[in-house]
Amino acid sequence: MRIKPAFLLFAFFLLTACSRSATSTPELPTLTPSPEATPTSANPLVILILPADLSQSDSDEYQTLIYSLAQENGMRFQVRNMLSVEELQAELPALKIVVALPPDPGLAALAAAAPEVQFLALDIPDVTVVSNLSIIGGANQPLDKQAFLAGYIAAMLAWEWRVGILSERDTPDGEAARTAFANGYHYFCGYCRNPIFSQPRPEYPVVVRIPTDAQESEYIYYAAALLDYNSNFYAKVVYVYPDVATADVFSYLAEDGVLLVGQELPSEDLRPNWIASIQPNVVPAIQSIFPDLLAGLGGQTVPTPLYLTDVNSDLLTEGKLRLVQDVLDGLQNGTIGTGVTP
Repeated sequence: MRIKPAFLLFAFFLLTACSRSATSTPELPTLTPSPEATPTSANPLVILILPADLSQSDSDEYQTLIYSLAQENGMRFQVRNMLSVEELQAELPALKIVVALPPDPGLAALAAAAPEVQFLALDIPDVTVVSNLSIIGGANQPLDKQAFLAGYIAAMLAWEWRVGILSERDTPDGEAARTAFANGYHYFCGYCRNPIFSQPRPEYPVVVRIPTDAQESEYIYYAAALLDYNSNFYAKVVYVYPDVATADVFSYLAEDGVLLVGQELPSEDLRPNWIASIQPNVVPAIQSIFPDLLAGLGGQTVPTPLYLTDVNSDLLTEGKLRLVQDVLDGLQNGTIGTGVTP
């Protein structure tokens, strides 16, 4: 059989193409190395140090407050019961602010170990302010302002200006409270004259001081001196200094019909006799100082603000309450002084 030339030519080209396909190397794409990932700084961090035995309500309040401030400023938030220098340094450089409640977690050492971090002590006594350590409250509790306002309220409500204070003997704060209470009393009534007695009443306010070594069970015996009806020298409105304020003292005075003002309402049973609570509140102070801490402006000492709560509207009516609030505002903005030497 004869093979046609055209077929032979086709076969030749087919074999040539197969040979090239078998021996040629496919062309690979050129790979360019990807740039290395650049590490990004973590969001800034604020740490809240709370004692493990803090009440749940107080713990929730502080956590909610600091968490909200952190969120508003694009920060992360942690809660711890303690913080060592090693743990502190492990959070650098993201860590910006540390807020601590008593007992002191060693703020002096922590502040020295991280000068770029701002620390805030809340009601921790004996803390020394430095450039990156600020305090709210602590030894700067506004006890004189509280006592002054209590004296003002007592004079406003007392029959014949018969007011008294149960304070603490031989302590600077106890004596400051006594002086401020008397000044608040006179701030309201001046020389305290009325048509029943034309002469001033220098014997008021009645002042009773409890020794620091007295037992709590003995406090009511000192409180009894405020009710000396035989001498016609007694109190119908009483302010009880916080360090000697016990439920027994309040109950004893209330049983005699005395109206009361203090730092905290001890029980609902006493509400009919309770005029108002004058409580320290660090929340506004924290909110006020937080922007400064973010800006690195530390080294501040901030007194704890006061606020009124448990107000008995039957005793402090709207008009009287407005006057009391005006005095409280003046005490806190510095336009009214307590008369106590700083």
